[in-house]
Amino acid sequence: MMANERSGGKTRRPELLMPAGSLEVLKTAVHYGADAVYLGGPAFGLRAKAHNFSLDEMAEGIDFAHAHGVRVHVTVNIVAHNRDLPGVREYLGALREIRPDALIISDPGIFALAGEIAPEIERHISTQTSCSNAASFNFWYGLGARRVVAARELSVAELAEIRRAISEDREIECFVHGAMCMAISGRCLISAYLTGRSANAGACTHPCRWEYALVEKTRPGEYFPVEEDGRGTYLFNSRDLCMIDHLDDLMDAGVNSFKVEGRMKTALYVATVARAYRHAIDDLCADRDQYRQNRAHYVEEVSKGTIRAYTTGFYYGNPGAEGQIYGSNTYLQNYIYLGIVRDPQPDGTIHLIQKNKFCTGDKIEILRPNGTDVRAEVLSIRGEDGILRDSAPHPGEKLTVQLSAPAGAQDVLRKKAPEAPDLPSAAE
Repeated sequence: MMANERSGGKTRRPELLMPAGSLEVLKTAVHYGADAVYLGGPAFGLRAKAHNFSLDEMAEGIDFAHAHGVRVHVTVNIVAHNRDLPGVREYLGALREIRPDALIISDPGIFALAGEIAPEIERHISTQTSCSNAASFNFWYGLGARRVVAARELSVAELAEIRRAISEDREIECFVHGAMCMAISGRCLISAYLTGRSANAGACTHPCRWEYALVEKTRPGEYFPVEEDGRGTYLFNSRDLCMIDHLDDLMDAGVNSFKVEGRMKTALYVATVARAYRHAIDDLCADRDQYRQNRAHYVEEVSKGTIRAYTTGFYYGNPGAEGQIYGSNTYLQNYIYLGIVRDPQPDGTIHLIQKNKFCTGDKIEILRPNGTDVRAEVLSIRGEDGILRDSAPHPGEKLTVQLSAPAGAQDVLRKKAPEAPDLPSAAE
């Protein structure tokens, strides 16, 4: 796949920007069609619980991505305190040496420091700044930002209005897929109040997914359910965003980059979502009629990972109750992630570090980047000791596996989850 092209600052087609929580996932995103990846380093990003990258891993990832024509964006988007600034200065100096393509920033102080310390690196404005009008966009562009990540509360019509009010060389990025936050542009205080771990310092515990009850002040310990239908009480529990069947509207609105949430997700999730959006974007740019005919297929494909029910968020107005999940806070798992193919041989022999249990005789799928999945049977499994075994129950084992069909290097292996639920459709 060709990477996103620029000509005189104008994007010819939308960029597909995928998350990477580890070096392995970065390589997976590249393999399955990302134009760009975004990741967090050892500090100052908003996913403290993610694996994140050491500086050495980041340098390796940047080299790998650039060798494949893919850009790398690094998050430096915490809300900074004075105590953070010496470390931020040091970190920006280190980033200048390994040369990512862009820094994603929300704090004005860090934005100014990045321009001073690493002026060669593009500065992108994080969705955390909640830019929701053309004046805000132009404010940041005027200070030197190359791109603004739109507030998630904007509609398609508002994005189009903003595009008309800014020049062509100024880029707009927006989220198209992944988890939504119940707070304005993710600026939530609940985690800090309940656990002492601040979402604005990258340590969110996601209390919006928890089940809540009503407590009356003079009756401590008495919990009263707040229910509509008896299935539970998840007051802040949002559906996941999915815009794969509405990308034409976002493209027409002038969005330059389509961003997928998920720096804490697995390689299977990234492979599944990247591949589906890659094909949707390519079809959209090549043949709009083909794209429109394939809308249901894109939704089906993107739903084969670990998912929640979908919404189109605020893109077509306030989603209201249709944007919430009231009955459960769990994800639907349609497929189980087995591992990534290493050193494939023509006879179907591969090496992999196993992620979840599988057995000899299991029917599995090999995810190919071109969308042509290969069904295969597990013919044999050997451990590091070379001894044959019937099953591989322990995640993290290094295995030699023979499949009934050949696989490619970096291909992801999966098997259908037992009693996988029906796949949801995107909200209209």
